[in-house]
Amino acid sequence: MKYAIVDIETSGFGGTPNKITEIAIFLFDGTKVIDEFTTLVNPECSIPSYITGLTAITNEMVADAPKFYEIAKEILTITRDAIFVAHNVNFDYGLIRKEFQELGGGFNRKKLCTVRLSRKVFPGYKSYSLGNICAALDIPINGRHRARGDAEATVELLKRAISADSNGELIASFLNPRNKQGTLPPNLESKTFNELPASTGVYYFKGLNGKIIYVGKAKNIKQRVMSHFRDSSSKERKMTQDVADVTYFITGNELIAFLLESAEIKKHYPLYNRAQKRIKETIGLTYYKNQKGIIQLVSNASKLIQAPIAKFYSERDARSYLDKLIVDFQLCPKHCSIERGGKGSCFSYGIKKCKGVCCEREDIEQYNARVLSAIETIQGDFKNETLILKGRNPREKGVVFIKNGKYIGYAFTTKRKISFERCENEIFYQNDNSDTRRIISTYKRSSSDYRVLEHE
Repeated sequence: MKYAIVDIETSGFGGTPNKITEIAIFLFDGTKVIDEFTTLVNPECSIPSYITGLTAITNEMVADAPKFYEIAKEILTITRDAIFVAHNVNFDYGLIRKEFQELGGGFNRKKLCTVRLSRKVFPGYKSYSLGNICAALDIPINGRHRARGDAEATVELLKRAISADSNGELIASFLNPRNKQGTLPPNLESKTFNELPASTGVYYFKGLNGKIIYVGKAKNIKQRVMSHFRDSSSKERKMTQDVADVTYFITGNELIAFLLESAEIKKHYPLYNRAQKRIKETIGLTYYKNQKGIIQLVSNASKLIQAPIAKFYSERDARSYLDKLIVDFQLCPKHCSIERGGKGSCFSYGIKKCKGVCCEREDIEQYNARVLSAIETIQGDFKNETLILKGRNPREKGVVFIKNGKYIGYAFTTKRKISFERCENEIFYQNDNSDTRRIISTYKRSSSDYRVLEHE
């Protein structure tokens, strides 16, 4: 059996662009190195100063180095019919494979991760980073954070692992196509992944320090988690390097999973969640009748509006929402505070998307009726009602409570008769905000997997 032990240096830590700046490959037959390929690589982008500080590779050093397409054939040749080995193999393999894909080609090799292998062969160490495990095993690294030095140390690490795995069963199990060892993050125990349920709920990625770094929701938690590990995007590769544990909370239905995911992101501020980190809604939407009797929609700072019909995190969010209402209900931009007032028709009237209330071409009452319909869509999903959904098991029901026009929270109950009062002690109380309203409204429009108990 041949092993191609690979190490690469790159222009970044998972950012854009993240290109190869140096590569080293040692072809190893299990006993000795039989071939080697090492070169700097012109990444065709600038190397940040902090990367130069780590690797000592400068823009000047790679200026005359070959570009990836010029060394692609040599990489294919030296790794052909060999096991692709690296310390955190998914990072190196993923970037090399991405380079080949950008050239219009493919790169497929069996993989072996020496981080995961070391955890099994040399158990009990606090850290399995290349620097720490080599220090623990007295393996010298001649040139840390340079491709050749790190690859040469990885050769010695693999040699010792092969020697410790005397009958070869462990390495054979890692190479078994049905074994997910090659896909899982280097710091995640396979037992943790294997115990994940194929159920609907919320999952949490945690780093080595136990801190939550990502929160997600899924119809099938196990399947969704694995899809992260198979994703080749820069963000996903960087995130999976940091995953050391996965925990979960089963909800039994998607609505509560969506709501819990949103609340947990706002609570924990995970490093790799971006969209819902904002928690302060500063813009409110309201309406009034102007002097002509036309209902005017207007957005303003939330603190200046006594009872906003909707709240937003930014003026841009409010503008986007108003733009959609204008299209959906053929409203006039002038009377939605999108277009400045003044005499004459709005721009939309000229392209036949406004019916002309702005220039007295449409009856005001007819226009106001459409505005009220638009307002009803904003408020209509938030009557006093209880949504009954699937629970976490056949005996249980999931329940979402909306009271006094606000989302209150969710509960799981086995009670036959369900009401807010009967389930009050079982409720997981949550904040009402534009995200929870959007989630509930979208779910009610797109799903029939619930029933409604209306109440006064």
